[in-house]
Amino acid sequence: MSGHNKWSTIKHKKGAVDAKRGKVFSKIIKEISIAARMGGGDADGNPRLRTALNAARMANMPKENVERAVKRGTGELEGVNYEEITYEGYGTGGVAVLVEALTDNKNRTVAEIRHIFDKYNGNLGETGCVNWIFLKKGMVVIPAQGLTEDEVMELAIENGAQDVKKEGDTFEITTDPADLEPVRKAVEEKGWKIELYELTMIPQNTVKLDGKKAEQMLKMMDTLDDHEDLQKVYANFDISDEEMMKLSA
Repeated sequence: MSGHNKWSTIKHKKGAVDAKRGKVFSKIIKEISIAARMGGGDADGNPRLRTALNAARMANMPKENVERAVKRGTGELEGVNYEEITYEGYGTGGVAVLVEALTDNKNRTVAEIRHIFDKYNGNLGETGCVNWIFLKKGMVVIPAQGLTEDEVMELAIENGAQDVKKEGDTFEITTDPADLEPVRKAVEEKGWKIELYELTMIPQNTVKLDGKKAEQMLKMMDTLDDHEDLQKVYANFDISDEEMMKLSA
């Protein structure tokens, strides 16, 4: 695969930050509610809801929060109506940036997102300006310890996955969206731990960054990711591991 979701890997390596747990929960609750609203409250027949519930489980979200979010989505409880919006634009160095939002006030959200792009030397673009660079994929991330690339590749191929890539101390299994669930089940049946399981957007090409541009891009991604209305942020930058070590020093 020519591209790579570098931000997903960086976020995963950072791990869960307790100070941001409230915002993480808020984003997952929004996703559960809209998934239930669009596809019903039965996770067995609603893949999007199933993925959101898994995210809640991995974030250790209390069961009561999850149940309330589902009921708000199905209309059993009153709740805020969120609108799904995708924003597109460019970051420093011409990096393509794709942002998925759930908001109850799109005028407020677009103004705040535009401000973030401007602050970090980027610009918010028109619909369709960078979307074509990304392909929707499923991704399952598992710890590499105790596993060989051959056995992970064998399981992945047998269950319809497209690619296996070793990233540091993990394996990333990439699938078509429709094959994400079968691959997840196969991994669980093997008894392998799943660290991340999601639908994501993978860039078909990347822009290499280093030095100040790399630092600025990461700050922009962090700021976008921290915005309460933004569910997912994708970009096609590529920053080497050596450069990442310099920036984190």
